[in-house]
Order: sequence, then C-alpha cells, then structure tokens
Amino acid sequence: MSEIVYLNGEFMPLEDARIPVLDRGFIFGDGVYEVIPVYSRHPFRLREHLARFKRSHEAIRLEYPMTDADWTELVGELVARNRSDDQSVYLQVTRGVAKRDHAFPKGATPTVFGMSGPLSTPAREVVEHGVSAVSAVDYRWQRCDIKSTSLLANCLLRQVAADAGAVEVVMFRDGFLTEGSSSNVFVVQNGILLATPKNNLVLPGITYDVVLELAQVHGLAHEARPVSEQEVRAADEIWVTSSTKEVLAVTSFDGKPVGSGKPGSLFRRIYQYYQDFKRTVMRQAA
Repeated sequence: MSEIVYLNGEFMPLEDARIPVLDRGFIFGDGVYEVIPVYSRHPFRLREHLARFKRSHEAIRLEYPMTDADWTELVGELVARNRSDDQSVYLQVTRGVAKRDHAFPKGATPTVFGMSGPLSTPAREVVEHGVSAVSAVDYRWQRCDIKSTSLLANCLLRQVAADAGAVEVVMFRDGFLTEGSSSNVFVVQNGILLATPKNNLVLPGITYDVVLELAQVHGLAHEARPVSEQEVRAADEIWVTSSTKEVLAVTSFDGKPVGSGKPGSLFRRIYQYYQDFKRTVMRQAA
C-alpha cells in the first residue's frame, strides 16, 4: 500500500506529490516544519506541537495557512490513511512559488505538505545500554529556536556523529552547551538535573518540556541554566531527548564512558516516568 500524503488541499500517494522547482522551500529553504509523534493512533501533545509550529511561522513572517482545528483534522486524517498504530506525522509549510528573489514575494500562496510514516522509538536494548555521542562546535545560525527547513548545518553536524559511529553530536558554543543536531541535551551532576534554558540558540523541545515537568512532579532536583562544556564532560549522566528518541542515555561521549558507562539511576527513573506519563495521556485520549 502506498503512503498517502497531503499537498495543498489534496490527499495523494507519495509518489504522485509534486511541487514546482521555484517553490521557495526548494530554492531557499524558506519554510518551517513540525514533527508530531503518534501512539496507538493518538497524537502526543498535539496542542503543544501546533503552538510551536505557529511560533515558527510568526518568527519568519510566514502566513499560518490553517487554524489549529484544521491542522488537528489534517493530522487525524493522515493518521487514519496510513497503516501503523504508532506514527510520526510531518507537517511543512513554505512561502510558496515565486520568481527567484531573496525578498519575500507579494501574493504568494504558501505550500502546505503533510505526511505520516511509522514511528520508530528506541529499542529496549538501546535504552538499556545507552548510546554514544561526540562533541562539535555549534556553528549554526542565531535562530535555532525556529523549526526551519533550512537544516544544512544540522545535517553536516549530524554527519560528524555518523562518521564516528555515534547516535548524536553534542554541541557547544562559546564554551557552553546548546543542544544536539536533532535533540535537546540534559546532564546530571551531583544528583541535579541540568538543562540549557530556552533561548534563540536551542529549539524549544516538546520532550524537553515533558522531562522538566516530570522532574517537578516527582520532586527531582533540577535547574534550567547555562551549562558549561566542563560540566558536561564531568557529568554523571548525559541524556538526549526528542519526539522520536524520547529519552536516551548517552553512555559514551567522545570515546570516554559517561559516569559508570551505563545508563544512570536518574535516567532510569525519568525514563519510566516518561513511559508511564505517555500511557496515561494515551488512555485519556482513547
């Protein structure tokens, strides 16, 4: 069965979806996107994902082409038209088709695209053993809080990890932690969970928010503040979080073990809290 996608008001097989070559998303990467995890055919934290999607539109002065109710209906229809119970819904809006000119075109109609495929969360073995990561200098632009389709720098940085056989790259800017190429990063030091605060240099992660909410609910010591590279390298635990990775322990960093070289005790607690929270949310949505 062919994957069914949405493009500018129509549902169609993926192989039939086409955009003009002068679409500004193709020419300039002039667009934004959102990725929404779906468990048992129920979108997870859809309201929060759509709020971030709207903020990204506003940040690049792009028309928000549909209401949240319309997006919700579209997400539901994409999920219904695809086979997997657990899915990853991808939404993208570009500024549309216009002659090639850096300035924003007048009167262009946004290109709206949506697709959904199987959601692959980390296998139990990966969760139990943790993953490796490497470090890199964060040379991306100054608006990493925008979920932009312009991801060349992220791709280059992610390839640093791939070349090293690692799952993620942990980035530093001016001696301080920012994030991963496609994830947020947490560290644990002396029993305290440390998170880089939200600013223009990091993407405001939905899973990031869940982790800090769970830390608050369960009385775990935590701080959102600038985290130095030295603190990361001396950390007892390092985690990466995202909608697809969920929460993963980094057990090897730049070829050296993190802590004991195994997922730490605080990670195990947060991971279980996260899974329990996810199941509760899905039961309520059913």
